[in-house]
Amino acid sequence: MRTLLFALLLAPALCLAAIESRQFDDPAQETRYHALIDKLRCLVCQNQNLADSNADLARDLRDKTFEMITAGRSDEEITDFMVARYGEFVLYEPPLNMHTVLLWLAPALLAGVGAGVFVSLVRRRRRDDGPAIDDDAREKARHLLSARDR
Repeated sequence: MRTLLFALLLAPALCLAAIESRQFDDPAQETRYHALIDKLRCLVCQNQNLADSNADLARDLRDKTFEMITAGRSDEEITDFMVARYGEFVLYEPPLNMHTVLLWLAPALLAGVGAGVFVSLVRRRRRDDGPAIDDDAREKARHLLSARDR
């Protein structure tokens, strides 16, 4: 009885899941299609590519990509169309140019700063190994250790 109730509660959620079926002329077109929708970003979700997004705009862009592939357009023409219409933000891997140089260099800069901080901390710790011991304290320590060894 519980299983039936559980299945009835999940049935409406299954109705929301949409399955897109596309008929390609050859497997190469299908491969290109999947490669393109993997490298184009959903503008609504912003952290998902077109393949993973369920947004209406993502569905429309997948439809447009399918339409352009079946029309014989090249991958470059399709990405140029998307960039012209939506800007470089639609690309998951934006090209290196004046607008994106910080985006590409930020990981290296952050790693360099982190390495500099690490080296600085290690050097400071080596310099400050502890309080300096004067000769009298060292002699007392030797005397105590030699007395203990007897």
